[in-house]
Amino acid sequence: MRHAADIVIVGGGHGGAQAAIALRQQGFAGSILLVGREQELPYERPPLSKDYLSGDKPFERLLIRPAAFWSERDIELWLGREVVQVDPGAQAVALSDGSVVVYGTLIWAAGGDPRRLTCDGSELAGVHAIRTRADVDQLVAELESIACKVAIIGGGYIGLEAAAVLTKLGRDVVLLEALPRVLARVAGEALSAFYETEHLAHGVDLRTNARISHLVGSDGRVSGISLTNGAVVPADLVIVGIGIAPNVGPLLDAGAQGTQPLGVEVDGQCRTSLANVFAIGDCAAHASPSADGDVIRLESVQNANDMASLVARTICGQEQVYSATPWFWSNQYDLKLQTVGLLTGHDETVLRGEPSERAFSVIYLRKGKVIALDCVNRVKDYVQGRKLVEARAHVSGSRLADVTEPLSSMLGDGDNIAT
Repeated sequence: MRHAADIVIVGGGHGGAQAAIALRQQGFAGSILLVGREQELPYERPPLSKDYLSGDKPFERLLIRPAAFWSERDIELWLGREVVQVDPGAQAVALSDGSVVVYGTLIWAAGGDPRRLTCDGSELAGVHAIRTRADVDQLVAELESIACKVAIIGGGYIGLEAAAVLTKLGRDVVLLEALPRVLARVAGEALSAFYETEHLAHGVDLRTNARISHLVGSDGRVSGISLTNGAVVPADLVIVGIGIAPNVGPLLDAGAQGTQPLGVEVDGQCRTSLANVFAIGDCAAHASPSADGDVIRLESVQNANDMASLVARTICGQEQVYSATPWFWSNQYDLKLQTVGLLTGHDETVLRGEPSERAFSVIYLRKGKVIALDCVNRVKDYVQGRKLVEARAHVSGSRLADVTEPLSSMLGDGDNIAT
């Protein structure tokens, strides 16, 4: 069956939902069709590894908008369907159910899929990822029925957040990170050391430089993880949190510029190299001012939402260049981490406050300019430091380290010459 819509949005996550919302907010009156692979209405993903996994927040509270919102704004939702092919010449997409939709403009917001282990045993029952509601529902069901010892592979935010929740739920948790420290790709050494100490203090068996050889099992179900050093880690259940692979296959097959694992390349308005096709969110590789113009792919709610809003404005004739400052957050135990900016290429690190007090900030500089902050339980530093990042302010390390001086006072006039 053949259908048509002025705008077709592929993906029902943060980016896809925000694109539809922003188009109506901008006054777009044409037809909008959002195609989502999951059966659920668009929902927030960050709580999956935190409040939803712990049971503190029911799924209904994760919905980005209630069901009535979409129908009231004449946004059509096709859920439980996946776009499998893009024909840029015909301006049409083919869906997994055999239907074809002709579009005026296509917004690709398909996100990514969890990277899977490729070693022997990776297909055993009891090996999980955390990306969708269904993932977590299955994980929780197994936790309640069989799991005593849980092994987490990957010391990034997903792995650490899951470890914090499962420890709170009374599970025995071992976390395995292949690199010398957790958060190695996204944070400095001081922050990594702090979170390692915290997790160890909460009873997590945290092991760095732990490289996986293969998974072992019995009767088709995982029972442990064999490391390259010969050790075997017992596990009734395994959670794999080693990043995502951008879901861009149909776009690349259609001739869009990009690669795996970089994603599909977009310009300053999030246009792909295909006519009338935009890409946003986790799957979009863009030249970021926060990375000195390097082409990067950001996996964050902020990036998805800001790109979506930019595309909506562009479609409605308000063209701008994407330049949003990246920010992220993570909740573990009673610790609230807020990050702004990107630390890539930093050559100086300033510690503001004492990690032993469980409230401090790590400030990253490059050539004397503030480029990023990691703030643990210091909301004021995050709010005020964001302005320093956006201004690329020159501030001396001694001033940044002085907790008696608010960061807001360091954003002076002129060139912010260090004192």
